[in-house]
Amino acid sequence: MRDVDRTLEALLFLSNDPVTVPELAEAAACGEGEVVEGLARLRENYAEGFRGIVLREVAGGFTLATDPSTEPAARRLLAKPRTPPLTPAQAETLAIVAYLQPVSRPEIARIRGVASDSATSSLHDRGLIEEHGRSQFGAILYRTTDLFLRLFGLRALTDLPDPAQWDPSPEEEGELRERLVRAGEARAGHASEAPVHT
Repeated sequence: MRDVDRTLEALLFLSNDPVTVPELAEAAACGEGEVVEGLARLRENYAEGFRGIVLREVAGGFTLATDPSTEPAARRLLAKPRTPPLTPAQAETLAIVAYLQPVSRPEIARIRGVASDSATSSLHDRGLIEEHGRSQFGAILYRTTDLFLRLFGLRALTDLPDPAQWDPSPEEEGELRERLVRAGEARAGHASEAPVHT
């Protein structure tokens, strides 16, 4: 292992957050090209050896992570109260912020069809979204954070799945429309059969 590789490995081991190439170059007192080459060697070394560590690129930087095959053992070792999972309202709100950022609470509420103050506040408190200026009407705008990228294993927002892949085909859309119409008619029929109380 070369000295620069050893230094990079130590820096990545010490850092809780992903470290960018310029930050690594500055700390290691070497050129960015050397860092890129060193990271490539480290990645190859981890991939070829029988190591429990992998080098991952997330949130615009590099970090050491456990190999996915060791996850069950790691979970047993680190078993402790977890951060509660996102509620459906929080997940919907986070998805809206991720895809439409920067976006305001009124816009989120309009898209969801219900108030989103609680979900937005919770996501902000958990560090998944942050304030990012104000709209032309004075409402606070929100965007996702680096923590969001790290937790979802994304290098950048461009890694988000394309929502168009879930768009229904014309046939599926027609079938869905028919089912909704039938359901509406059935509800209307039950409502008309309900007894009238006087």
